[in-house]
Amino acid sequence: MTMKILVPVKRVVDANVRVRIGSAGSVDTAGLKMSLNPFDECAVEQALRLREAGVASSVTVLTCGQPVCQDVLRTALAMGADNAVLIDTANASPDSLGIARLLHAFITADTESDAYGLVLCGKQAIDDDIGGVAAMLAGLLGWPQALNASAMEATGSGWLVTCGDDAGTATWRLDGHGVISADLRLAEPRRVTLPSIVKAKQKPLRTLDATTFNVTLDTQIRIMEIAEPAVRQPGIKVADTAALLGAIGSGRLLQNVGA
Repeated sequence: MTMKILVPVKRVVDANVRVRIGSAGSVDTAGLKMSLNPFDECAVEQALRLREAGVASSVTVLTCGQPVCQDVLRTALAMGADNAVLIDTANASPDSLGIARLLHAFITADTESDAYGLVLCGKQAIDDDIGGVAAMLAGLLGWPQALNASAMEATGSGWLVTCGDDAGTATWRLDGHGVISADLRLAEPRRVTLPSIVKAKQKPLRTLDATTFNVTLDTQIRIMEIAEPAVRQPGIKVADTAALLGAIGSGRLLQNVGA
């Protein structure tokens, strides 16, 4: 089984940076370090391992956004991806469904994408934590899906994927094409070296206009309010178990958790 793998990625505020709410009531990203979404980084690493194992012939990374998003594509290219695609959404801010529609249009319409046998993406982005793109894309393509994958292997013409679920883990078999979303446990990303960064500048990066796909990018999400989380109150010390149970009871800590 030899195929091309498509890895959608997203540019997010670096996981080690503390975001702040601006005067306009929205997240202020001015001056903040932006990085490749950590879950997407794991997906890129797993795709590269599949290529190195001879399962895949090439790895393409793709992001939807403005030209500034090229930096995360260059990071993925420096990791070892073969080529990259930027779908320029101009001033639009598509939600998960809009992104899934763009990816679907790209996969089905691009003359160079006829051999994509696997879409491997992060299970969620750390900025909105929605995690809906993979499932929506699988539905649009009519492909089987495996979400929250912590392990996977190629088997014949399909995949065996270990996924996290409410009961622990489950192993799913996907036949043929598939959409798989990666958990952080799927693969530890490799370090990017200076020589690989230099080589990445020579790798192909295509820019496509989102308007050519005739996809509706109007967001279906309405943000009502953004606020800083409540300040955590200091804890207390108790002398014994009886005092602990008394503190739990007086504070009604279990009242709203079904206990």
